[in-house]
Amino acid sequence: MSDERIVDRWARLRFAIIGPLLASPPGSGELKASLEALARQTWTHPINGTALHYSAASMERWYYKARQAQDPIAALRPRQRRDTGDRRQLNDALCKAIAAQYQKHPGWTIQLHVDNLAALCRQHPELQPMPSYSTVRRYLQSQGWHRQRRVSQQRPGALASAERRARVEVRSYEAMYNDQLWHLDFHTGSRDVITASGSRKRPRLLGVIDDHSRLICHLQWYLDETAFSLVHGFCQALQKRSLPRALMSDNGSAMKSEEFTSGLFKLGIQHDFTQAYSPEQNAKIESVWGTVEGRLMAMLEGVKQLDLDKLNGLTQLWVEHEYNQRYHREIGGTPMERYRQERRVGRECPGSEALREAFQRTDTRRQRRSDGTISLAGVRYEIPSRYRQLSRMRVRYAQWDLSHVQLLDPKSDTVLCRLYPLDKHANADGQRRIREPLENGATPIDCSDSVAMHSDDELPPLMRQWQAEFAATGLPPAYVKPASREESSDE
Repeated sequence: MSDERIVDRWARLRFAIIGPLLASPPGSGELKASLEALARQTWTHPINGTALHYSAASMERWYYKARQAQDPIAALRPRQRRDTGDRRQLNDALCKAIAAQYQKHPGWTIQLHVDNLAALCRQHPELQPMPSYSTVRRYLQSQGWHRQRRVSQQRPGALASAERRARVEVRSYEAMYNDQLWHLDFHTGSRDVITASGSRKRPRLLGVIDDHSRLICHLQWYLDETAFSLVHGFCQALQKRSLPRALMSDNGSAMKSEEFTSGLFKLGIQHDFTQAYSPEQNAKIESVWGTVEGRLMAMLEGVKQLDLDKLNGLTQLWVEHEYNQRYHREIGGTPMERYRQERRVGRECPGSEALREAFQRTDTRRQRRSDGTISLAGVRYEIPSRYRQLSRMRVRYAQWDLSHVQLLDPKSDTVLCRLYPLDKHANADGQRRIREPLENGATPIDCSDSVAMHSDDELPPLMRQWQAEFAATGLPPAYVKPASREESSDE
């Protein structure tokens, strides 16, 4: 996730640890053994990549907090420090030393800057006390001094996954409960549909199925395989059924889009990807495509002209009246019966507006001081004047809906207000509003009784100081006053 907060990284790690326990709750008396087994495992630090170990007591606390919360991700976020936002002061000599060190070595890491600064403080006691790593890092960031280097990352390709599949055996599996695991995938149809423009296109079918009951949560045809189509169809599956504990999909660009992955994270849904060249991991949804082509599309052979609306309407009838109601040999009953009768571990789905705000991306933009705007996907948005003191703005939006852009609090990610596109024609009337008070908790300064202030006809304090110092010398002013016209006429 781009622009992800550190607290979200820790929450994601904790959710990854206890997520399997939430998806498959242990039986009576088995929780302690499950937690002790997790305590023996090694986990990766979300920031520096080092090894981590957690006690069973810590994981037990996370488990109960997440299980009792409607939003398990928010419950697993670390608490905010009380001194958040307070800046530790650095003396002038230390600031100059940091500046000189950065100018000479802009490619150093922050840790290397800290180590050399500590050695410099030991050699020059007047620079002490030595600040902490966090203080130096925050000071460098506040000055805009970042490491100047290019990072080239090489990620392993699909060849390694294909080799792993050849070495590892393939086994069938099934989730223990309904809504414990859903499968999601796109399928390219076998025949074209006629679009509104009169052209023919091959549609894509989005399918979502429950692993335990084999119930089709939602099927819908689209003309593309974009993140918008994915979110549009997946939200309907959530509203029809419930929030699942986990979702499995392939590594398609739409499935890895920031809007979709962020939405799953905010809703507390664990997202698992299949290995490259391993469609058998998503076999339950893959098997649906054969049934779609063998029964649904076979029954539509007599329909000469198909458009998207008609195809979707007939598909919904087939799903609800045949597939979900038909006997499934593998489960020994119909998917609908198994979904209704057996235990479900899903959660209640929020409303449409909450889903819309969940499946959005979060980015950072710099405010343009000249007119108080930011640029987003080539469109300029006006920032309310009460937030004019913020240089960097955190905004939440979806790439396919730039009419709904929200400004977020940089610390808590709560919504501050909604942003609207810049209207230059409306601003051309010349009328301007009075600036709104700043949203930083500051109160207006009352300078009426201040001794440091002066009226318009009084000299400022520094000028009066210069007058007193010059008068003490007893010297005349260093200039010649020109004679007035009256004096010239008398002469």
